[in-house]
Amino acid sequence: MAGVWQHPFVNVFKHLRLEEWKKSSKEGDVTSVMDKTLKCTVYRIRGSIPAGNYIQLPKTSSQSLGLTGRYLYILFKPLPGKHFVVHIDVSAEDGQTVRISFSNLFKEFKSTATWLQFPFVCGAIKGSVYDSTAQGARQGMVGPAPSGSRWTCLLLDVQYILSLYLSRRYSHLRSAKLCSNLLVRNLMTSDLLFNPEVNFMEARHAKTLPDGISPMPREMSFPVPKGEKWHDLYDFIMFPSDSSKLPYDSIQKGQSMVTAPGAPMSRSPARERPRSVTISKPVQDRVSLIQQITTPRPMPHRSLLRVESVPERPVSVSARAEEARDLEDRSRGVEQDGGVHVYAHKTNKLSIHRHKSDSEQVICTKVDRPETLSVPPECKKLLPDPIFNLRRIIGFGGCTECFALWTHTGCSVVYPCHAIIVVLEVKTGEQRFLLGHTDKVSALAFNGSCTLLASAQTGSLSMVRLWHFQKGSCLAMFKTHVHSVSYLSFSHSGTVLCGVGKDGHGKTMVVVWNTSQASRSGEVAVLAKAHTDIDIQTMKIAFFDDTRMVSCGKDNVRLWRVRGGTLRSCPVNLGEYHMLEFSDLAFEAGHRPEKEAEDRTLYVSSRSGHILEIDYKNVVLRNVRRVQPGQQQHSERRDKQTFSSGPGIAINSLSVSATFCATGTEDGYLRLWPLDFSGVFLEAEHEGPVSCVAISPEGLRVLSCTSSGELGVLDVPSRGYNTLMRSHTDTLLSFSCHPTHPQLVTVSSDNTIRIWDTGTLQQLYDFTAEEETPCAVTFHPVRQAFACGFSSGTIRFFDITATALQAEHKQHRGAITGLLFSPDGSLMYSCCSLGSVALYSIGHKEQHVLRVLGNVVCKDSERGPMALSLSSDGRLLAFVGPTEYTVTVMDARSLDELLRVDVSILDLDSTTLDCALGLAFSPLKPHHLLVSTSGNKILWLDPKTGRLTREVTQVHKQCCSSLAVSMDTRYMLTAGDRLLKVWDQRQPGTVRPQVFIGHSEAVQQVDFSPDQQSVISAGDAVFIWDFLAAPDPEFTKTDCVPALPFALHSSAALDPSSEHRRDSTFISSGMPRGTAPRPCISSPPRLDISPVQGMDHPDLFSESDDGQEEEGNRDEQERTLVPDTRDNLVESDEQSSVVIIECQPNRAKLLTGSKSNSSSLREGMVKSTHEPPRPDSYTHFHTRFKASCLAKGMCHPPEGQEMLTLRALIGYNGNGRANMAWNPDTGFFSYTCGCVIVVEDLHSGSQRHWLGHPEEISTLALTNDALVLASASGSGDGSSLCQIRIWDTQDGSCMKILTHHRTEVQAMSYSRDDRLFVSIGDYRDGNLALWSTKGYELLATSRLFQPVHAVTFNPAHFDDFASAGPGAVSFWRIETQGTDTQIKVYRVAVPEEVGTAAELTSITYNSTSLLYSGCSTGQVCVWDCQTHRCFLTWEADQGEIGILLCRGNRLLTGSNTRRIRLWCVAAVQELREKGSGASSTSVLMEHEMTLDGAIVSATFDDALEMGIVGTTAGTLWYINWVENTSIRLISGHRNKVMDLAVAHGESHCATCGEDGSLRIWSLQSCELLLQFQVLNQSCLCLAWSPQPKSGPSTEDQRIAAGYSDGTIRIFSVSKTEMEMKIHPHPCAVTSIAYSTSGDVLLTGGKDGQMAITSPRTGMTIRVLSDHKGSPITTIECTGRKLTGLPTDGELWLAASTDRRVSIWASDWSKDKCELLDWLSFPAPTSQKDLDVSVPTLAAFCPWQPGTVVYSGFGVEKEILFYSLIQKQVLLRIPLSHFATSLTLSPAASLIAVGSNERLLRLIDTSAGTKQDFAAYDDGVHLCRVSPSGNLLLTASYNQVLVWDIQNS
Repeated sequence: MAGVWQHPFVNVFKHLRLEEWKKSSKEGDVTSVMDKTLKCTVYRIRGSIPAGNYIQLPKTSSQSLGLTGRYLYILFKPLPGKHFVVHIDVSAEDGQTVRISFSNLFKEFKSTATWLQFPFVCGAIKGSVYDSTAQGARQGMVGPAPSGSRWTCLLLDVQYILSLYLSRRYSHLRSAKLCSNLLVRNLMTSDLLFNPEVNFMEARHAKTLPDGISPMPREMSFPVPKGEKWHDLYDFIMFPSDSSKLPYDSIQKGQSMVTAPGAPMSRSPARERPRSVTISKPVQDRVSLIQQITTPRPMPHRSLLRVESVPERPVSVSARAEEARDLEDRSRGVEQDGGVHVYAHKTNKLSIHRHKSDSEQVICTKVDRPETLSVPPECKKLLPDPIFNLRRIIGFGGCTECFALWTHTGCSVVYPCHAIIVVLEVKTGEQRFLLGHTDKVSALAFNGSCTLLASAQTGSLSMVRLWHFQKGSCLAMFKTHVHSVSYLSFSHSGTVLCGVGKDGHGKTMVVVWNTSQASRSGEVAVLAKAHTDIDIQTMKIAFFDDTRMVSCGKDNVRLWRVRGGTLRSCPVNLGEYHMLEFSDLAFEAGHRPEKEAEDRTLYVSSRSGHILEIDYKNVVLRNVRRVQPGQQQHSERRDKQTFSSGPGIAINSLSVSATFCATGTEDGYLRLWPLDFSGVFLEAEHEGPVSCVAISPEGLRVLSCTSSGELGVLDVPSRGYNTLMRSHTDTLLSFSCHPTHPQLVTVSSDNTIRIWDTGTLQQLYDFTAEEETPCAVTFHPVRQAFACGFSSGTIRFFDITATALQAEHKQHRGAITGLLFSPDGSLMYSCCSLGSVALYSIGHKEQHVLRVLGNVVCKDSERGPMALSLSSDGRLLAFVGPTEYTVTVMDARSLDELLRVDVSILDLDSTTLDCALGLAFSPLKPHHLLVSTSGNKILWLDPKTGRLTREVTQVHKQCCSSLAVSMDTRYMLTAGDRLLKVWDQRQPGTVRPQVFIGHSEAVQQVDFSPDQQSVISAGDAVFIWDFLAAPDPEFTKTDCVPALPFALHSSAALDPSSEHRRDSTFISSGMPRGTAPRPCISSPPRLDISPVQGMDHPDLFSESDDGQEEEGNRDEQERTLVPDTRDNLVESDEQSSVVIIECQPNRAKLLTGSKSNSSSLREGMVKSTHEPPRPDSYTHFHTRFKASCLAKGMCHPPEGQEMLTLRALIGYNGNGRANMAWNPDTGFFSYTCGCVIVVEDLHSGSQRHWLGHPEEISTLALTNDALVLASASGSGDGSSLCQIRIWDTQDGSCMKILTHHRTEVQAMSYSRDDRLFVSIGDYRDGNLALWSTKGYELLATSRLFQPVHAVTFNPAHFDDFASAGPGAVSFWRIETQGTDTQIKVYRVAVPEEVGTAAELTSITYNSTSLLYSGCSTGQVCVWDCQTHRCFLTWEADQGEIGILLCRGNRLLTGSNTRRIRLWCVAAVQELREKGSGASSTSVLMEHEMTLDGAIVSATFDDALEMGIVGTTAGTLWYINWVENTSIRLISGHRNKVMDLAVAHGESHCATCGEDGSLRIWSLQSCELLLQFQVLNQSCLCLAWSPQPKSGPSTEDQRIAAGYSDGTIRIFSVSKTEMEMKIHPHPCAVTSIAYSTSGDVLLTGGKDGQMAITSPRTGMTIRVLSDHKGSPITTIECTGRKLTGLPTDGELWLAASTDRRVSIWASDWSKDKCELLDWLSFPAPTSQKDLDVSVPTLAAFCPWQPGTVVYSGFGVEKEILFYSLIQKQVLLRIPLSHFATSLTLSPAASLIAVGSNERLLRLIDTSAGTKQDFAAYDDGVHLCRVSPSGNLLLTASYNQVLVWDIQNS
C-alpha cells in the first residue's frame, strides 16, 4: 500500500516543491523563465559544462525519490545549437543502481552492467530545413540540437528498459539529474500510459481512447491553439517504441501513439538501408516511374497502385560547427557519455515557397528536377576523420617551467606545453601527447611506478586529470575546488594525490584526494582539505607514507598528515632561518635496512641560496649551507662554487639521488654536488635561470628546465649536454615556412626571432631585438633569407646563411602588421598600423623602395599575419582599408587600386556593421578573396567584381584570427580563440567542419605547409599537424606553382603567359553552382501552341506564330523548287497493284484496277493533285525551314582517334510527330532531337546516340517486341534522300536504310505480328509503302488521293490497317497471292454531323476491331470496321485531336489545346451491338491534365495507367493516371537557342531562346533546373556574373540577359527572381558580357551602339557609337595584361557585322575606356557574293597572349590570328566553309568552328590537324568551350549538344 499515494501519477516537481530548492538542488546557470509556447514557467538549464549546470532530484545522491511508477514522463526542450545530458538513476529489485542516460552528445548506444547510454535525436519544427534534411540521416547529422527544436514529451518505460537491456526487474526511481542545455517543464511518474495529444478536458467531449491509454493530466499537458494539431507543434517519443520498426539503440521520434486503423506504420530512418541515390520528390517519382516502366511485368491488370511512402525533397543545409565550449563539453563527455551521434526523425511534409511573378510578367519558375542524384541531403562527416593528427609541438612550459618528469625507465621525459602534455623520447626525439586540457597545465606528478600521471589545469575551469600513462587515456577528471593548482604530488602507491593552490579569496588551500578507485570506476574522492594563510611553494607526499606530506614556502617548512578525514600540519623550527623564502624540497633517496623508513634527511632549498638539511623523523634542523657566486678571475674561467656565509644565489629547484644532489639556480647554472656539498663536480650553464632539475631513475642523467624555455639533459658520465626543446617564452605573433627548405621562422612577443628545423624541431638560429618587438615575418621564396617587421616600423632583411643583416627599411612609423614577398621574390610588400603600405624591389645586392602609400590600410595593429594578402600568381594585393569596413584590392605590380568592397553592407539583415578583420586569397584561379569579419563570417569575394560568391557563417564564437586555403582550394582552415576548424569547400553546407583543440591561447596564425602535407598553427606554441587529406605531392609541384610575374621597374608590365589557362570567351566562364535551386511542383508556364493558320485566321496566332508563319511561307517557296519525280514513281509502282473503293454518303462508286492500268491511274492522280495545298492541321508534320545546307564533304576523324565524343543531348524535338518510343515491358525508351535518336536509360539517365540521319527526324515506330526501331528523316532541300533507318535496339546498329519517299515521312506502323511495316509520306510525297520486315523488301506502294495524317494496324487482324486524312478514313486490306501482294482500300467520308470541313487527324483501334478517329474539330468518331460505318461521335475536346490511344475500355485523347483526357468507353461496345437499346449511351471522362504544349506523341502501358507524352514545347512528360501526377522527363527549347554559357565548375550551363526563356541545366543529368520566362520578348544573349561558386550555401549568383526590346534583365539564380531591369538600348541587345572585375556590363545592340552599364546601380556609364549602323555580334573581355601595349587596363573587344573589330582598354575604377586598336577586314567586291548570314567572330587567343582570332565573311574562308603588339596577321587557317560560330579552348591549342553546312570542325593548331563531326540538322550557330577545356557545348537551332574533348 506504500505506493497507493502515487496513483494515478506523481508530479515530481510539485512533489519536491522544486521552487523552494529544499528537497532538490541546482548548480550553475539554472533559472526559471516564462515560455511563450507553453504559457507557463519552465526551468532553463544552460552552461558550457553539463556536469556544472544541472538540477538534481532529490538534493543529494544518498537520498532516493522512491517513485515506483513504471513510466517516466519528461517534458523538456533542448536548447538550439547545444548539447544536453539527462541521467536517470533507478534501482532494481536486487538492490543494484542503474544509471540510464540519454543525450544528443552520444555517438552510439553503450551498455555496461550499471550504465545505459542512449543517443537522443532532437526533433525540429515541421517543414524546417533541419526537419527536411534529417530524413534517414543516421551517420551524418551529428551535432547539437537544431535551431527549430521543439518541446518534447519523452515517455520512458523504465521497467521495460531494465528488462530488455539488463535482464533486471525494476523497483523504483532513485534520482534524476537534468544537465545543461535544455528547458524543462516537469517530470511525472505513473503506471498509466497517457496520450499527450488529449488532456482530461478534451477527453470529456471526445470519443473514448483505445484500451490502456489515458488522457494526459491537465497540469502536464501542452497547450494546442485552435486549428492546430498537437504533432505539428510538439514531439512525442515513447522509448522503447512499441513499433518493431523503430531502433532500440537510440531515442528518437516515431509515430503517433494513436494510429488510425489501417494506416501504414512509419518507417524508422535509422533502420532504413542506405540509399545509393538521395533525390527530391519529383525525381523520386521519376525513379518510381522508371522502376515501373523498365521492369518486365505480366499482363495488365486493373488493380490500383499503392504508394507506400512519399519521398522527401532534399534541401542542403550548412552544418553549425561546435564551438570552443561545446568542444570542452565533448572532451568531458568522451569519458562520461561517449561521443556525438544523432539520428534524424522523419516527417512527411515540406513547405514549398513559390515566387510570384512581378508586374512586368517575368515568370521565375523552378523545374521539378534536383541538381544531382548523388548528393545526400544529410549533413555528412568530413573524411578522413580526424583529418589532422598532431605530430610535433615546438614549445615548452606556458603556465610554468617548473615541471618536467622522468619516466620510470628513463627513456622519456614528460613536460607541459601550455594545454598539452608532451611525452618526448630522449633518443629519437619522437613525441606523443596527452590531449584533453583546455587551458594551461600548471602541475604534473607521477606515482612511484609511473603508471598514473596527474595533471592540473589552471584558469577559471581549474581541474585535475588522472591519466593512464601508457595508454594515454584519461581515467578521471574532477574539480579542484581551488582557482589554480600550483603544485601536485602523487603518493608512491598512486592512491593519494595532494594538490596546492589558491581559493577564490587568495588563501592557500591544500586538497588531498583518494585516487585508489580511479583506474576502475573513475571515481576520485576528497580525503581532506584545508585552508591556510601560509605560503606553499612545494608540497610532496612522502614516498614511504601516503598519509604524510611536507611543504615549504615563504617563511615556513611544514609537515602534514591526513588522519580521520582531517588534514593537520606542524611547522619545523628553523630558528634564525625562519624568514627565508623556501623554493623546493627533496627527500633523501634510497633506504637502508637498519633505519626506519621515516628516518631520513629532508633537503630544502631557498631563494637566498641556502640548503637546509632537516632530520625528518625528529623534526630537527641538522645543517645549513649556502651557495654563492665565485669570483671572476678570468673572463673565460670561473672558480669552483663553495658554501659560505657570503651572499647567495637563488636556488629554484633541487633534486637528490643516492649519490649526488642537483641544483638549479637563478644564475642559469645546473650544478651537481656530492651529498656532503663539498664542492661542485659538474655544472652546465644555461641561457636563463634554471627553474627545474630532475635526476633520472638510474642516476646518470639530469633533466633541466629554464625559465627561458629550454629543456635539456646533462649526461653525467660523458659530461655531454643535449638540448631537447627550446621555446618562445611569450605569445607567438607570426611564422613563415620556407618553400623549399624544411625551415620555419617564428617571431614572438619575447622579442626574439627564431628559425627551426621542422624535421628535428631543433632551433637553428636566434635573433634578439632588445627594445622592439618583431611583429611580422616572411621567408624569401627563393633565397635563404627572410624579412621581419618590428613594432618600431622598421623592416629588416636577414641573410640566413651569412647570419647577417642585409638591408633595413624605415618607411613606416607604426608597427608592421603585414609583410609579404611576391612569388618570385622580386617584390616585397609591407603595411603598418598607421595605415601606410609600401612596395619594394628586392634584388640580390640592392633593395629599393618603389612606392609608398599613406592612409590606405586600416589603422589597427591587431591584424597580424592577415593584414596583407597576395594572390598566388602575384598579381593582386589585398588588405583591409582604408576603414575597417572596406577591403581594397590593388594591382600588386604598381599598387594601383583595382577594387574596393564595403563588407558592412553585404549582410542586409544584420543590425550591426560588419568589420573586416583579415583576409587571404585562395591559391587557384579565380583567386577568391576570403575575408573574415567581426560577425564571425568568412566572405568569399570575387577579386575582380567584388561580388559575394559564398558566405560561411558562425565560423567561430569569437572572431576568426587566421584563415588559410589548401592549394587545391578544397579545404579551408580557420582559427578562432583556441580552436582550429577544417572546412570542406567542395561541398559547402553539406559537410560538417572538424574542430581541433589543444591551444590554450588564441591561435595567431594557421597555414598549410608548402608541400601541403602538414598544417602549422601558432599561438602559445607551434603545433605541426599531419594533414591526412593531403593531396598528391605531384599536384603541388605542377598545378599549383603560380606563374611568376616579371620584375617590376618603372611601370608594371604584364606577363602575357601567366594566364594561359584562361578561357578566351568570358561568357563561358560563369559561376559554378554548389547546389541547384530547389525545384517546385509546378512546371514553367508556357504559351498556347496553336496550329499555323492561314492568313484569314489572324486571331489564332500566338506570340510565336509569327515565326511559324514565316517558316510556312518559306516552305511554300521551297515547294516550287522540288523537281517532278513522277516518272520514277511510275516505275517503282509497277511492281504492285491497288484497288481503291470510295464511299460517299449518298452513293458508292467502285473502282477496280489491274496491274497493267494501275500506273496510268496513279499518273492521273499525280497530275490532278500536283502541288497539293499544305494541310491545315498541326498533326501533319511540317519540317522546319532551314537556310543551311549539307556539306559536300568532310574530314572524318580516324577511328579511335576522335577528339570529340558526344556525351549528352539536351532537348526533345517537339516539331516531330510520334517521335518518341517506349516499351513498358522491356523499358526501352527513345526519342529524337534534330537528326539524332537519343536512347536513354531511365534508371541511370545515361544516353546513347544513334547518328546517321542527315535531316530532321519526323517520326519513329517500334516493333511490338521492342527489338527493332524504325526512324524516318526527310530530304530537306532535295540534296539528300528521304531515309527510313531500321535499328537494332539491342546494340544500336543500323540494319537497313530504306529509300522510297521523296520528301518527308508522316507516319509509320508495324503490324501486330511485326511481319509488315507501312510508311506514309507527307502531303508533298503522297505515297504509301508496304514493306516486309523480312529483309525489308518493298511489297506494295500506293499513291494517295489526299494527305494522310495517321496510319495504324488493326491488332485483331494482321492484314488490316487504317489511315486518316482530310474528310475521310481509309480501311486497307492486304491480300497476298504467292509472291504478289495487293492492297484494297475502302474510303469512307466523315459523317455529316462532324462537318464536311473536318479532317480526321488521329486514329486508334481497340481489341475488338473498333476504330476511334479524332477530328480537327475536337470530336471523336467510332467506326465499325466490319460495316465501315460510323455509329457514334462525341465532342472530346475544343481543339484538334492529334493523339488517340485505346486500351480495353479506356481511351486517351490529346489535342492542341494542351490537354490530355482519359475516357471510359465501356458503353461503346454495347452501342455497337444494341444501338439505341443499349443500357448506357454515354462515355465518361475520368481524368484530365493540361500540359505545356500541343500533344504530338504518346505511349502508354496496356492499362492506360501510366505513360509518356511529348508536346510541341519540347517536353516529355511522365503521366500517372492512378496518382493523377505529371512529371517532366525531358525538357528542351521550343525555339532557337540564341546563346549559351557554361558555369564555372562545369556542373551547369545556361541557355536562352527566342521564346524569351532563360534556362539553367545540369550538365550531369541534362535536366532543367530553373527557368526564367519573359513574355512577348526574345532573349538574345546572356552572361554569368563572374563570381564562381563551389558549393551549396546561401550566397547568390546572377545571370544577365539581353532582350529584343533593348532591355537587360539581371536574374538572381538562388532567389529565382529578377533583381534588376535596365534599358540602355533603343533596339535589341545582341551581345552581352561582364567585365572581368564584374563592375560593369558591356552590351551591344542591333544598331551597333555599345553601352557600359553598372549592374549594381543600373545606370548607363557611357555609350560607344564606333560600330553604329552594324549589329554587334561579339563582346569579349580578358583580364590579361599584355607587355608591349601602351596601357595597363582591362582589355575587351567588340565585333560587328560589317567585319570590324575594335579593341579597348578600360580601367573601370578610374572611369577610363580607350580605343586601343581597330581592325577592318575586306569583303568580296561583288555585292552578289555578300552573305549576310555569316557573322563576324572574334576572340582573344588563350595560348597566344596579345593575339586576336578573327573569322568572318571575306574573300577567303579562313581564320586569322592577328597580333595586337606586332600589328600584323601571324597565322591563317583555311576553312572549307564560312564559320558561323567560333570558340577557343583555354586548356589546349584547339579551335572549334561551326558552319552553316551543319558541320562542327575541331582544329588542333599545334598539330595542324582537323576533324569534322556531323550530328546536326541545321547550321551550328553556337560553340562554347567550358572554362577547363574539358567540354564543348554547341547549339543548332533548338538542340544543345554536349561533347567531351578527348586529351584536352
